Amino acid sequence: MTTIKDIANCLGISASTVSKGLNGASDISESLRQTVLDTAVELGYTTRKMRGRDHRKVCLFVENMDYETPEQFGCDIILGFRQVAFRENFDVTVFPVTPDIQAAEKYDTFMLKHGFVGGFMVGFALMDDWMSQFGTTSIPTALFDNYIRKNPLVASVGSDTSEGIDDAIVHLMHLGHRHIALLNGSWHSCITEQRRQAYIDSMTAHNLPFDKGTMPYGYYVADSAKDHIDRLLSMGITAILCGNDLIASGVIDECRKRGVRIPGELSVIGFDDIPLAARLDPPLTTIRQDRSELGKLGFYALHSLINHIPISRTMLRPQLIVRKSTGPVPSQLSPTSG
Repeated sequence: MTTIKDIANCLGISASTVSKGLNGASDISESLRQTVLDTAVELGYTTRKMRGRDHRKVCLFVENMDYETPEQFGCDIILGFRQVAFRENFDVTVFPVTPDIQAAEKYDTFMLKHGFVGGFMVGFALMDDWMSQFGTTSIPTALFDNYIRKNPLVASVGSDTSEGIDDAIVHLMHLGHRHIALLNGSWHSCITEQRRQAYIDSMTAHNLPFDKGTMPYGYYVADSAKDHIDRLLSMGITAILCGNDLIASGVIDECRKRGVRIPGELSVIGFDDIPLAARLDPPLTTIRQDRSELGKLGFYALHSLINHIPISRTMLRPQLIVRKSTGPVPSQLSPTSG
């Protein structure tokens, strides 16, 4: 087990200086304190308090996701996590993290500096600085909609995208649709790529036509639809799966502007079932993620890691919620017509 003396010997400074650096004393420079923390992480040091059974301080990091109100995707995830953490007597800090923060300080150093025994990461992009560090982190860490291979201290939680996408495509097939597009979310996103692969697998399994043009990338916002809707309609697409409900709301809005009837001329399916989905006109068929349960699952995964149970992936089953934005394929394009 690494000791303060080991860190002091490595840096060529006194043990008392190392202790000051680890405990945030004000009479050493910030640069020296950072060096002490970085070295402590590299040597695998943990404080006595962090090793204690009664230390229950974790951090929920949020990036690229709104969570302040019940209307927003992240709100229920955070609520679910905090509810279970409270029952287990854990202290939770919710920390909005930015690329600048990640660039300024290593993940393990941040966790050691603040005394966190574990972290839950929500909304991270594949290109984030900390994502590249999770492969070797020594801190128990749970990731939402991301995955790191071969680190027993990192777990992944989410919904079964493959099952959800396939349920949606089967629903559309039963309505006569064959020309189905996927209007996806942002590049450099693990969940975007998972949904793309799920679409490819399902379309292939059901012998439905698709190509690169039927699965464009966009962004997880409503405005993304305006950049793709005309081209998809010109291709003869009769149904669009969307990367989330916000994209789907944009598709519905753009179709209204063009006089395209939903579901009479185009069927639309979202993903998530945020509160907005049921209020759209028409109400949105969507793949529901139980976000409160996902938050709870994130805590359970993190709790397992903290207790030395090396879990890998844990997924909830999504549920297809059928509303009025999907309907039979237009008769002139029906497989049985002319």
